[in-house]
Amino acid sequence: KGRIGIIAVILIIIIACFGKLIGVFTDFLWFRELGYTSVFWKEILTKLELGVPVFLIVFFICAIYLKLLKKRYYKTVDIGGTSGSEKTLNGIAWVLSAILGLIVSVTVFNNLWFELLKYTNSTDFSILDPIFNQDVSFYIFKLEFITHANTIIMGTVVGFAIVTLIYYLILMSMRRPQIFEKVPPQQDGQQQQQQGGFGAFGAFGQAFGQGGDAFGQGGFGGYNRPQQQTTFNKENMGRLLSIAAKEFVVLGVIFFLMIAFNFYLKQYTLLYTGSSGVVFGAGFTDIKITLWVYRIIMVLGVVSAITFALGIKQRKWKTVLTVPVIMIVIAIIGGGASMLVQNLVVAPDEISKESTYLENNIAFTRYAYDLQDIRIQEFAATNDLTKDDIINNMETISNIRINDYEPAKKFYNQTQSIRLYYFFHDVDVDRYMINGEYTQVFLSAREIDETKTTDQWLSTHLKYTHGYGVTLSRVDQVTESGQPAMMIDSIPPVSQVEEIEITRPEIYFGEGTNNYIITNTDEQEFDYPSGDNNVYCTYEGNAGIKLNPINRILFAIKEQSLKLLVSNNIDSNSRILINRDIEDRVKTLAPFLEYDSDPYIVTVDGGLYWIYDAYTTSRYYPYSEPFNGTGGINYIRNSVKVVIDAYNGDTNFYIVDEEDPIAMTLQKIYPDMFKGFDEMPEGLQAHIRYPNTMFTIQANVYTKYHMTDVNIFYQNEDRWSIATEIYGMDETTMSPIYYIMKLPGEDKAEFINSIPYTPSGKYNMTALLVARNDGEHYGDLVLYQLPKDRIIYGPRQIEAQIDQDTEIAADFTLWNSAGSTYTRGNMFVIPIEDSLVYVEPVYLESANSSLPEVKRVIVYYNERIAYAETLAAALDEMFGKGAGDYLAGGNYDGDVTPDDPSGTDAPGQDVPGDDMDRTPEELAQLANDTFNKAVEAQQRGDWAAYGVYLNELEGILKEMLGENAASEPEIPDMGTGLPGEMAPDAGGQTMESGLSDTAETL
Repeated sequence: KGRIGIIAVILIIIIACFGKLIGVFTDFLWFRELGYTSVFWKEILTKLELGVPVFLIVFFICAIYLKLLKKRYYKTVDIGGTSGSEKTLNGIAWVLSAILGLIVSVTVFNNLWFELLKYTNSTDFSILDPIFNQDVSFYIFKLEFITHANTIIMGTVVGFAIVTLIYYLILMSMRRPQIFEKVPPQQDGQQQQQQGGFGAFGAFGQAFGQGGDAFGQGGFGGYNRPQQQTTFNKENMGRLLSIAAKEFVVLGVIFFLMIAFNFYLKQYTLLYTGSSGVVFGAGFTDIKITLWVYRIIMVLGVVSAITFALGIKQRKWKTVLTVPVIMIVIAIIGGGASMLVQNLVVAPDEISKESTYLENNIAFTRYAYDLQDIRIQEFAATNDLTKDDIINNMETISNIRINDYEPAKKFYNQTQSIRLYYFFHDVDVDRYMINGEYTQVFLSAREIDETKTTDQWLSTHLKYTHGYGVTLSRVDQVTESGQPAMMIDSIPPVSQVEEIEITRPEIYFGEGTNNYIITNTDEQEFDYPSGDNNVYCTYEGNAGIKLNPINRILFAIKEQSLKLLVSNNIDSNSRILINRDIEDRVKTLAPFLEYDSDPYIVTVDGGLYWIYDAYTTSRYYPYSEPFNGTGGINYIRNSVKVVIDAYNGDTNFYIVDEEDPIAMTLQKIYPDMFKGFDEMPEGLQAHIRYPNTMFTIQANVYTKYHMTDVNIFYQNEDRWSIATEIYGMDETTMSPIYYIMKLPGEDKAEFINSIPYTPSGKYNMTALLVARNDGEHYGDLVLYQLPKDRIIYGPRQIEAQIDQDTEIAADFTLWNSAGSTYTRGNMFVIPIEDSLVYVEPVYLESANSSLPEVKRVIVYYNERIAYAETLAAALDEMFGKGAGDYLAGGNYDGDVTPDDPSGTDAPGQDVPGDDMDRTPEELAQLANDTFNKAVEAQQRGDWAAYGVYLNELEGILKEMLGENAASEPEIPDMGTGLPGEMAPDAGGQTMESGLSDTAETL
């Protein structure tokens, strides 16, 4: 039975190891496919280089230790009985040693392998901490390794103690020590007398030896043979304990030395964990009290090791326990002393006591978040913009985003998904040259929705293998119905952009591609739908692992799919593509990096590529305050850009910040993985962007750490907050927004992201933080500081003024009560020349349609609000007619626009002959033309234009009657925007009936 059990255990271990080995081997094939075999072997070889020596050292030390223990046991202790062979006892010692060695080695290589690589490849920061004068690299790359190693050694000592106890028990059970021994009873007269009478049977029993002796002991009525007495062998027991004492002395000494070393290391952690007062990091109390408590305990730890050895040797428990108890008392007293000093000494004079440490906190936090080089520029925020200023900054104006991510995503999914099984996971913002102009656009990838295809194995893994193409629209243009104006759409992609032609639209790797697929099979892949038919294809790329017979078996086991093994459609030329989800892909290749939540797709030279922002981070930067709570990340750089080919799956890591020591250390560890930024193709370089995740973290940290004066910082006098806005219908904190704009003082427009600040607890704006994205200025941060001697309205205050506008409030009320819902988009804070202009789009979504439409654009400037259907019209209203003339897609710019293919005049345009006397025939023809335009505006739901045309018609009719139209009140603007519904005019009539009456009079 024992052998069967052992065989069963061995089989289970083999099966488990077999499954693990298959996973390792298939992973190797995948790493080899991508050209990263050195990365794959780096982890395995490092673990082996670290784990095997540790296992052998612990194993042999433990085995020799147990052998010596047994030898001393035999030599010192009188053994009273034995069971089991010596071979069995030796085997138990080997097994215990192997178990301990395995546990320690697995712990070591799982927890220390990467820390060891960072330790041995560390790059100096060339910045010394202000307390211990250690280079910051010591904290980032070395301290963690040393601390973990020390902890593992302490755990190993405990493990040796446990093994010692277990082996002692086994040894004592198999080689029983003679602790209790029997001695013959004393014979006296009384006992002799008691053996009389029926006790004679006892004498009779003695005559028959041991059997009779036993019989005689049975006796009758208590007349028994006297039994042997058992006594405690104190001497043998003492020898037994002396052996155990020697072993535990060694372990105890090592343990206390490790405790002392632990407190030696702990003093360094004060620099990134201490926060006893206003300082994050080591403050006055930490340095003057806590640090010395640690040092005292460290010395007492060494003393404890000595007194422990002496106490055990002399068997004086008081000596053993005294110093450890003192260590505990010192720790308790130190905690109390820290509290008293903080409250009674520091708090009353905090600024004086903590000023030096506050300086450290400010300087090191600013560097940890790369805020030390922010360029501060005064911004006058004057209100002297003219129409010419607007026209001269048309690069900025023409890229104002009046579309939003969610409405655009809904529009793409409902109009461009083409088939049920396509979907758009996300909408990305980027910039391209569009017909010769630097233009901000929305771009989204059309991927296969794996949940919408049939769940048959062949369809999932062989047929529906890839998404197809992208959509692209300008962020500043909408159609007449308020939807994104598409510039790349349809399947296959149809491009209206000369500079962009997509020749490889297939998306095999994306954000929603979770299943493995098999290409180059006898079953053709679905490529894209074409009318009532489908177009099929065969994969022409080089991604995937060839399914030769061995690989086919391995992946069938890995994927637990018998169909993969028996399918007739698969042959040796077929390839399996795994890890197609780009997030899984990059995290499998480089799990030591942190990744952005929003990868974005770009098109370059006809192909599609994903760009993934990666971050190097640490929790151990001295004096730096974590942005996500105590113990969190307190150092971050966006040093790595990952590019994934959507067709071939090629994954490349580029270092964009060569001044980041963590990135340089990673490059030393993985020289074949990380490439220089100059190795990235120029076409892709033009599309890297400063990630909003990084910018948001920096902006939030800067709300506090823009204050560099210690007194101001301590008093929190100038604390800022991220501005708030009304988004949708709720107040929310603003997020960074991408723009193309010409920054004040610059010569040309560039791609930037920005975020506004307000004073903490207030709504007026105090500064605008900008991150530059293009060329040599990539990553540069500029703070536009607003005047402090007057109030500059912030986004939330302007939102309040919008709410108070009677026309806007009436529309909002009407829309919400007419079976539709309005949504307010992001508010854009745009610096133009030395002034600030605010723009906010408004979306309308009817109850019977899930497509939000851009219905109005609000422009705020100099305490005035312009409210119109387009940005061009709003600019005309704000800055004078002609301000929006150069806006592409504007409907009221005085010229024929791309959105007006009929070539008809826009409302409000000057009509030839206005200043001259016109004949009744000319007036009749003009009235008829204006009437027709009003009807066309009504039919397309353009109520603002409809009202303008009607005003013109009224003026013409009055001129025909010989009246001065200018002296009469104008018909109110009926720009309700409600499709199919006529609003009443001031007299209670509908516009339709009013128009009929006017025509009848004519």
